[in-house]
Amino acid sequence: MAFQEIKNVKIVGISACVPKHIKDNRDLTLLGSQDEINKFIDTTGIAQRHTVDDQNICTSDLCYEAAEKLINELNWSKEEIDCLIFVSQTPDYILPATSCILQGRLGLSTECFAMDISLGCSGWVYGLSTMASLLSTGNMKKALLLVGDTVTVTKSKDDKSTYPLFGDAGTATAVVYESGNEGMKFNTGTDGNKYDSIIIRDGGFRNFFSKESLEVKEHEPGIFRNNLQSFLHGQNVFIFGITRAPKSIRSLIDKYKIDQEEIDYYVFHQANLLMNEKIRKKIKVESEKVPYSLDEFGNTSSASIPLTMVARLREKLRNGNHKILGCGFGVGLSWGTVVFNTKDLVCPELIEI
Repeated sequence: MAFQEIKNVKIVGISACVPKHIKDNRDLTLLGSQDEINKFIDTTGIAQRHTVDDQNICTSDLCYEAAEKLINELNWSKEEIDCLIFVSQTPDYILPATSCILQGRLGLSTECFAMDISLGCSGWVYGLSTMASLLSTGNMKKALLLVGDTVTVTKSKDDKSTYPLFGDAGTATAVVYESGNEGMKFNTGTDGNKYDSIIIRDGGFRNFFSKESLEVKEHEPGIFRNNLQSFLHGQNVFIFGITRAPKSIRSLIDKYKIDQEEIDYYVFHQANLLMNEKIRKKIKVESEKVPYSLDEFGNTSSASIPLTMVARLREKLRNGNHKILGCGFGVGLSWGTVVFNTKDLVCPELIEI
């Protein structure tokens, strides 16, 4: 497993943006009878989701709004921002990189380091480790990590195995260089042998788009999709999540001799309630320390950890010191855990567009 201890960096702000449009699973006939709908919500914890739903909103639009709000509340000069990293699996285009578009759209300096990272559920942790590494030497002082996905556009509305689970969101995390700061500790890993457990098969350079890509097929009762829409092997992903996530958390805690009692909040990727509760119980953490936002927003892929911090912990994080553990796991298959401290975090109210 890959461990990193990156000093001299700290998170100073987090913001999040979601679409105004809401899909309520309580009205979703795709799930079947009212009893089946209730069972789904009880098991997954997902009652509703915010979705872009034909509004011509991209992930970059959500991240842009989150970034503008955060920059304003931090009172940063845009000329001072040295680095922008965009983490998403729903970019604006195949090329150019969306980070380049956001650099221009935000009006950042042309000397700004800008790059894209293509990762899903573990993406915020991986993006944070990359950004922290870049800042740790002090050559860069201020940076923006823009993380999000509009994954609902990749789901078939006739696929009950994926469509009711997912929502859309974009986030911005502000990271700065601070000499002497304790920094962040990471554990990351990947199992690419199971890459096809979550996959969109066509439309890339392995399988080009063709007219056959649009052919809708029934894979199981209640599961209709084409090859441009995402496939999820539920059992593989469930076993992966409840195995790798707690192992990663324990490994990081053991490696750096972290006192679990000192961790104020464990913020997991918002996969589904059943999976996350199994992870919580495996690492023996009381429920009060594990916030959930999936009831309101669903599984928002790479955005889920920072979105949960904004939506559920905002008032607490804005005042005082807190130790946070974040753990993301999913598409890839990949996983990542991070521990960091916050102090009087700048955390604007959730933005809706």
